[in-house]
Amino acid sequence: MSKDTAIKLFEDRKVRTSWSEEEEKWYISIVDVIAILTESIDPNAYWRKLKQRLKEEGNETVTNCHGLKMLAQDGKMRMTDVADSEQLFRLIQSIPSPKAEPFKLWLAKVASERLDEMQDPELSIDMALQNYMTLGYSENWINQRLKSIEIRKELTEEWKKRGLKEGQQFATLTDIITKAWAGKTTKEYKILKGLKKENLRDNMTNTELILNMLAEASTKDISVATNPETFEESKKVAAQGGNVAKVAMKELEAKTGKKVVTAINAKAVLKTADKTLGR
Repeated sequence: MSKDTAIKLFEDRKVRTSWSEEEEKWYISIVDVIAILTESIDPNAYWRKLKQRLKEEGNETVTNCHGLKMLAQDGKMRMTDVADSEQLFRLIQSIPSPKAEPFKLWLAKVASERLDEMQDPELSIDMALQNYMTLGYSENWINQRLKSIEIRKELTEEWKKRGLKEGQQFATLTDIITKAWAGKTTKEYKILKGLKKENLRDNMTNTELILNMLAEASTKDISVATNPETFEESKKVAAQGGNVAKVAMKELEAKTGKKVVTAINAKAVLKTADKTLGR
């Protein structure tokens, strides 16, 4: 099953989801839904008991639910029970909660929006915009972030054309680019910012985002111009693209006397913004 994983937001609460291209439907983490509806301190235990009771009652919905690997709180991909929207509607009926009806409306909206996005890709960008705004990011940062997503996609499409494989090869090339301009691998960069499972780009400052975009855009343009035929040649291109951004960063640092790559992360920035706005 080809999947597109994503985090959805219901009233600022995260819900792990996975889109199946073949079936054209969302699969949603049951535990995440239970956590929202019940406010249980142990939604996993709640789900185990509910699942046992429903099985004893002969409920076919539970039998048809299956597991998918999703990002857990410890930052690792772990198996979790999931259900499609139709199955979830049935499960929700077994969970007494004042949030049941609002959640059903949200669930129906999520399902329909994905089908609309397939017809109009701009809608997916609009959804990302709304999610970032909900989390409290500034409009200027959001514009930069959405542009970075576009540039990243252009780069990965170029890599695919070169026959490179998603996963380890993409990760290696990304590390080379990041190391070249920022002086750190992706992992080292995340450690600097105190991140674990959080997305690195979501925790970059405007300037960091701009330089990362320059590095990735340069890598794509150099690849188009030089036509690397092997992974090793693409690694050299990645280093060259990163170095373009490094030159710009060094010149900026010389003018401002300030380091570009810092430990500042989104949590600190948004917390400061909340205090400023009196939230």
